[in-house]
Amino acid sequence: MTTTFESQRAALADVVAIPVTPFAEDGTVDQDAHRALLRRLLDAGVTTLTPNVNTGEYYALTPEERRLVTELTLDEVGDRAAVLVGVGHDVPTAVASARHAAELGAVMIMVHQPVHPYVSQSGWVDYHRAIASAVPGLGVVPYIRNAQLPGARLAELADHCPNVVGVKYAVPDATRFAAFARDAGLDRFVWVAGLAEPYAPSYFSAGATGFTSGLVNVAPAVSLNMIEVLRAGDYPAAMKVWEQIRRFEELRAANGSADNVTVVKEALASLGLCRRDVRPPSRTLPEGERAEVAAIAAGWSA
Repeated sequence: MTTTFESQRAALADVVAIPVTPFAEDGTVDQDAHRALLRRLLDAGVTTLTPNVNTGEYYALTPEERRLVTELTLDEVGDRAAVLVGVGHDVPTAVASARHAAELGAVMIMVHQPVHPYVSQSGWVDYHRAIASAVPGLGVVPYIRNAQLPGARLAELADHCPNVVGVKYAVPDATRFAAFARDAGLDRFVWVAGLAEPYAPSYFSAGATGFTSGLVNVAPAVSLNMIEVLRAGDYPAAMKVWEQIRRFEELRAANGSADNVTVVKEALASLGLCRRDVRPPSRTLPEGERAEVAAIAAGWSA
């Protein structure tokens, strides 16, 4: 019987939450805080979670910590949400992570954009094909940040791997996204706006039906409001939400997104939900900027 992946596709057409990875005072993963933050998302109505992604400081975690984050998430979530586990690095590492996620009950994996300095188009297909073929029962979502990759290459990948069901598209160009999606097959994949709420209105107008979010860690109601109005096609209302989050997201995006995770963790720290600690090459927010983040977060929680 052919697997249709309908439940996975539905889960992607939503707020795809990217949980932070909280650290304890000794620098280890704070497992209790991690579980509490996950419960907060679930209790707010979030139904798709993606551990081991950029807001979770994926590249700053050890292999053992990435496994731990996967295990904590799947254990805490149970059947309350779909879990899309981030995998990457070399092919054997990515395959091992994908199989580990499958064994624990994950329904999908998100394959990080290859960080190799020399990525050919055919090599991109080969990389993803090797990973997707190793876990045919899991839905697979490539994370695309490469503006040079044409949509035809994604279609080629899916011809070989029917479990490639969605795309996290994170090139900051709505026109390029519109063309890429149509060249790959607009109705063939679920298109997730991979640059979160700031790009969601423009990407939805071009065919996206879901968006990723780090902000959802801080203000779940704001992110859920955004998806609700976008589903309704109410773009003026969506832009009202956009205005509400604009400054927070500007702080995250400044200086090449240097403080992308830092600002989220600072907001959570201001609400007493976890420590502000991040790992290099990120940095904690300078004292002078903390008050502004705290004021924004307090306004959302009021």
